[in-house]
Amino acid sequence: MAGEAVSLVGEVMRFIDITPKTAFSMAGLGFLGGMLSGFIGSGGAFVMTPGMMALGVPGIAAVSSNLAHKFGKAIVGARKHSKMGNVDVKLGICMVIFLLLGVNLAVYLNEFIFNSMGKAGSNLYISMVFVILLSALSVFILRDILNPDHKKGDKPKGLAEKLSQINIPPMIYFKVADVRVSLWFVALIALATGWLAGTVGVGGFIGVPAMIYVLGIPTMVAAGTELFLAIFSGASGAFQYALSGFVDIRLVLLLYLGSLLGLHIGANATKMVSEFQIKLVMAVVIGMSALSRAFAIPSYLVDLKIANFSQGVATVLDFAATVTLYGGAILGVLMIIRYIIRFKKDKKTDIQCSAQSTLKQSSAK
Repeated sequence: MAGEAVSLVGEVMRFIDITPKTAFSMAGLGFLGGMLSGFIGSGGAFVMTPGMMALGVPGIAAVSSNLAHKFGKAIVGARKHSKMGNVDVKLGICMVIFLLLGVNLAVYLNEFIFNSMGKAGSNLYISMVFVILLSALSVFILRDILNPDHKKGDKPKGLAEKLSQINIPPMIYFKVADVRVSLWFVALIALATGWLAGTVGVGGFIGVPAMIYVLGIPTMVAAGTELFLAIFSGASGAFQYALSGFVDIRLVLLLYLGSLLGLHIGANATKMVSEFQIKLVMAVVIGMSALSRAFAIPSYLVDLKIANFSQGVATVLDFAATVTLYGGAILGVLMIIRYIIRFKKDKKTDIQCSAQSTLKQSSAK
């Protein structure tokens, strides 16, 4: 059994050749993921993990390499958000222990499935987690942003308000987030975030919305605090996967090449947009990523001899998976750039109007 597991790890470590085209693709993938991650506090891995899988990297290796990349990127992003006052360190510290427990559970389960079912089984498991959770989350966010009260700028009322009234000791007040909640709710969110981080390489797409909708934390603070937590989940997950030989440092460095620039742009953009715009980008990217993984599932079923499709159908589905994945990421980035341009244009117009008003007042005197 041990020899078979070693053989399977050896199979995974025979990664795709790093050609100039592949290197450029990995760096570009890092830029897209980094920009989205800086903007919404998550989003990097649910673009980068399936993106690497689309380029031929086995799922478990894509997850582990992305966790290693996530560690360094999260340090940069958390520092940037901290300077803007978007990180609640007290909340982060309360979540860390449960977060790491979730990561450990996920790594154990991922390696067990890989050793039992091989590369195809691991890819299928990771893709199904993506599809189920991302689809549900995308629908949930869209329902929220289409809420009439939200469009008017009112703070949505719902689960967060109800939970804040439930007094289950210990109750803790988090000053930066300006919320008072039970530690048990914080622990459950941290556990789920850690499990997802270890399973698919990112926990933020659950952690950020959960902090917003369950704990009632402002979007900006949720994004910044998630990046703070990602430092610990990334380091822990990458270390454990590396012990089993699943981390490819070449992929990590190529992702860094693009993501650090993207992260800087994305984090700065949060100062120029509304919470509605951040959630809209989040819904679009998450929804497209879920659709992409759904298109990829049939090929894994064929590899496991669970289903049978013609070569033509398999080719079309693979193409659809790639187009929806990269198309969604690019669309999200274009939306962010459009928001930045609009903000700067409006700011320039305000300055000009102010200058004209001052000039008129001077002339009148």
